[in-house]
Amino acid sequence: MRSEWTVLPATPKDIEDTRERCRRLVRRRAVISAGVSAVPIPGVDVVSDLTLFKKLVDDVNAAFGLTEHQIDQLQPNHKLIAYKVAVGVGGVMVGRLVTRELLLTVFKRMGLKMMTKSAARLVPIAGQIASAAIGFTMFRKLGYEHVEACAKVASELMAVG
Repeated sequence: MRSEWTVLPATPKDIEDTRERCRRLVRRRAVISAGVSAVPIPGVDVVSDLTLFKKLVDDVNAAFGLTEHQIDQLQPNHKLIAYKVAVGVGGVMVGRLVTRELLLTVFKRMGLKMMTKSAARLVPIAGQIASAAIGFTMFRKLGYEHVEACAKVASELMAVG
């Protein structure tokens, strides 16, 4: 075992187990997001999604040993590989301190769905159901993308280990 390498999953099986555990976490948080999206109070869902997603990103990064602090402890060449792979797979939140501004940027990528979600809420019952479904789908998609980016970075670091 390499002492300079702080990535927690150390084998391909560990990475796959961590990946699946994190995907379950994404689904659980997406259900919570959907529940909040169904509440017909404007703005509550956005604040909730930002808070839930920030915590999710932090938890996934930590599960893969890819927090900002953990990556800073890697050897310089491993650190470079981690950030290079993260950028290559679009993992803008891998190994970074996640701020509201960064999350807003990520959520803006999904802007049309968020607008649809907000508009759907104006229609009683069916709109709330549609808003919850859109919220779940959006949260899950962004969460899965982050999990896959972390798994890819962890795999690449193991390969050069």
